[in-house]
Amino acid sequence: MKSLALENTTIMVAEAVTSGTLSVTEQAPLVQGLPPFCRVMGIMRPTSDSQIRFEVWMPDKDWNGRFLGTGNGGFAGSIYYPQLAGYLRRGFAAAGSDAGHQAEGTDASWAFGHPEKVKDFGWRAVHLMTERARQIISAYYGKDAQKSYFDACSDGGREALMEAERFPEDYDGILAGAPANAWSTLLAAGVADLQTMVADPHAYIPVAKLAAIQKAALAACDEVDGVKDGIINDPAKCRFDPNVLLCQGEDTKDCLTPPQVAALKALYGGATDGQGRVFFPGFSMGDETGWREWVIGEDPEASLGARFVRNNFRYIVTGDPRWNTLSADVNATLRQSKEKTAADLDSTNPDLGRFAARGGKLILYHGWDDAAISPANTVAYFNEVQKSMGREKVDSFVRLYMAPGVEHCSGGPGPSAFGQFGMETAKEPKYGLFDSLQDWVEKGSPAEEVFATKYAPGEGGAMKPVMTRPLCAYPSVPKYKGSGDTNDAASFTCAAP
Repeated sequence: MKSLALENTTIMVAEAVTSGTLSVTEQAPLVQGLPPFCRVMGIMRPTSDSQIRFEVWMPDKDWNGRFLGTGNGGFAGSIYYPQLAGYLRRGFAAAGSDAGHQAEGTDASWAFGHPEKVKDFGWRAVHLMTERARQIISAYYGKDAQKSYFDACSDGGREALMEAERFPEDYDGILAGAPANAWSTLLAAGVADLQTMVADPHAYIPVAKLAAIQKAALAACDEVDGVKDGIINDPAKCRFDPNVLLCQGEDTKDCLTPPQVAALKALYGGATDGQGRVFFPGFSMGDETGWREWVIGEDPEASLGARFVRNNFRYIVTGDPRWNTLSADVNATLRQSKEKTAADLDSTNPDLGRFAARGGKLILYHGWDDAAISPANTVAYFNEVQKSMGREKVDSFVRLYMAPGVEHCSGGPGPSAFGQFGMETAKEPKYGLFDSLQDWVEKGSPAEEVFATKYAPGEGGAMKPVMTRPLCAYPSVPKYKGSGDTNDAASFTCAAP
């Protein structure tokens, strides 16, 4: 395998792993419980400035005949080894790449003065990883993979849609979560959001006030679906007015000042340009305590969102390390972001005709409580695909699942394990959306019932299911039947909103 001749590719390591454990990097923890497998590590150099590291893990025995490609998160910079290990245990030959650079996920300094590395990150690395992986798999087993799948979320969701749009021959089935596909507008919206909260120090909403905001939002909308459970099934229908939180006297953690009320309305309403037009949708209501990491931060400049915005505009868009969020003009920033990055980083083309023509199947999902990427963006993309291709055609190869109470890719107050990244559910199908996708590709129809599970620590530290709910194909939502345990999916049905 090490002497395998592949275009612009050097195989660095080809080894049999039989110990059941593997220390993949000095920084990464030990991966355990592995079956015997062949590990191939390589570097691809499609341009003189490219250095795309990738790995392919292939079961020594009991290969199921399928290939699974993994994606990245944030600005990428590493291979997601737990996902490789999970799918390897299930008999898949799996592959992943660092998208062309080695860095922490919020760091984009690698892109400074390196336009080819931006292209690698944007669309080239995953495609080439896929081609090389399939060649390596074919050489190892003496036959091609029967089917190919891709499973990723966040930036990986953007990569997933890039594959469907630009390289429809790469995968038969794609599971795309919380896609950052409208990259150029998403990051420009981050500038508008930060200015909303930071330009006027009085408008910044401290972490201590998030609980009061969430309590008020749930009071307004939690029981609309017939169940008081801390989850808003359809936040798009929530009619919560932040004015109810306006301080009537002293400013406390249980109320908002007028500038804070205005800022909260802007965060819900979406980012606007100089003409007041919304160019990227806002955040959902009902899980505002989940905003701490992505939106609010421990201080105005410390949120993950702020770090992504700064690094994107300093090192990818403007090439100016001194670029400052507060002094940026939103209109000019939006225009520059589109001109500089849309061609390589956006995967928003609603015409998936080539992917559909070759029989490809796409399942999209997004948590309604996502504080990193507005869930309404994925709904808008799905609607554009339907508008472009027609609802009947789209129904034959695309489904969207909006997950109530789920934050970014997983986690949150709702049940958030439904097959993404190989996460198991407590009800059949065992691997939720992924099993449904596989059935759709290989048997002609997806599972009609898909369930999500919420786990909590049980005896001895083992995780136990504490809630199950149906995961409904958009626009359907889970509706309580009126009786039965509200923690049991059997008490709910998928119905029109």
